[in-house]
Amino acid sequence: MAGKLLREFGTPEAIFNASLTALEAQNLPAPVAQAIHTKQAMSDAARELAQVEQSRCRLINWSEDCYPHLLRQIYDPPPLLYVKGNIELLDRHSIAIVCARRPTPYGNQMAERLGRDLAERGLVVVSGLARGIDSCAHRGALAAAKPKGSGNGNAGNGGNGQGRGGTIAVLGCGIDVVYPKENKKVFAETEEHGALISEFPLGTFPAPQNFPMRNRVIAGMSLGVVCVEGAQYSGSLITARLAMEFSREVYGVPGNVTQPTSFGPNLLIKQGAKLVMGWEDVVEELPTSIRAELLPVESMSTEDRALLAEKDLTPSERTLFGLLSMDQARHIDEVVELSGLTSSEVLAVLFDLEMRGLIRQLPGKQFLKVLL
Repeated sequence: MAGKLLREFGTPEAIFNASLTALEAQNLPAPVAQAIHTKQAMSDAARELAQVEQSRCRLINWSEDCYPHLLRQIYDPPPLLYVKGNIELLDRHSIAIVCARRPTPYGNQMAERLGRDLAERGLVVVSGLARGIDSCAHRGALAAAKPKGSGNGNAGNGGNGQGRGGTIAVLGCGIDVVYPKENKKVFAETEEHGALISEFPLGTFPAPQNFPMRNRVIAGMSLGVVCVEGAQYSGSLITARLAMEFSREVYGVPGNVTQPTSFGPNLLIKQGAKLVMGWEDVVEELPTSIRAELLPVESMSTEDRALLAEKDLTPSERTLFGLLSMDQARHIDEVVELSGLTSSEVLAVLFDLEMRGLIRQLPGKQFLKVLL
């Protein structure tokens, strides 16, 4: 509702200065239109701003540069975000990890591993700080983001280790409310070494209807959503469907088909989501420019590359490398056909060659040799 009014009137001042007729024309309930017209909310807003200052958090609106640019593109972005921690993380490249609240040990391990590995490659891991895998994903990312060998508690608030990502927890309650209570330690560490965000006013109780709203923020601000585990009607499936709606990448970690918690990711994979076994499967689906930014290729001289191409490649790598040229890109389907390898083998080998700086991927799954 607030976003609709801002789009219509332009600024908060224009909303409160609008006539009652203009407000009612926006299909607002009569009591809401009346309250805005009489400026009854102004005193409440002043109290809220005073509490924000006392709570050591920052309130940002969707017109500010630090507002997540991907989130601003969805059809109903929150007009305001409450933020605690490192605000610079909000506009970094991020991947969401979502899951079941009652995960299996396998799900916990995969979430923590993916969170750590993605953060080590420079991505920010976004999740909901809920019970189960959410907290595992945050812990994994925090392990990568915390300054190594530093006991300074303030070290993580201004920046993470060079080239590393971090983590953002999107809350379904006020930013001053720790929920669930057992995540108190992860909550504090995320505030110190990552960021906490919420669209809900201070003190807001974690009501059930808040979490679908929270899920749209998780999907909206991320390049893609990784579903680790989730039952048939879980929130993780809702988040994944929102990601599809927002034209984001969707990934699934395959699980045991006899486990109810595997239903969500297995269904998504069946419907075309990218199957994830490790961080490489996530990164290779990102745009080429982002991959290059996250994983700069090794700088080697032409002589070193030529030597590597001749002596240090596996038979499969040598086959694919020999099929490519510097002046004519080749589509992946053609590479698969000529190589005699399976498509999954070709994708894995090409990805490895690209990360080593031997080949380059062009738009449309076209590949080009970089050297010789």
